[in-house]
Amino acid sequence: MNFRRGRGRDEPEINFIPLIDVLLVILIFLMVTTTYSHFSELKINLPSAQGEQQKNKTTEINVAVAADGAMAVGDARLAGGDKAGLVARLKAAASGKSDVVVVVNADAKSTHQSVITVMEAAREAGLSQLTFATQNLQ
Repeated sequence: MNFRRGRGRDEPEINFIPLIDVLLVILIFLMVTTTYSHFSELKINLPSAQGEQQKNKTTEINVAVAADGAMAVGDARLAGGDKAGLVARLKAAASGKSDVVVVVNADAKSTHQSVITVMEAAREAGLSQLTFATQNLQ
């Protein structure tokens, strides 16, 4: 005996409103507790030096490195990347002298590779004392 003939069967419903409320609370919680990393451009200042002058005078060989990679040993100019010519110039400048120091005057916009080339050329020329010129800000 079916006493429910006139009544239709109701389909079960899923109420999404409480689910949306819970998800919004979780979203707000995540937004508040998240830390954001800011990656900014590196700002590098050239080094400055202050100090006393050397007491004993050593022989200095000045090597200038331009922004485009061109190099100069004293008055002799070299093309950028000419390591063999640089080694020959350094050997010629240091011949017959003892206690030789290579002073690298690199432009602020010169590449690291051009400075490394000067360092390698000084090593190949047998010059182990190397220093870098800085600006004296006063």
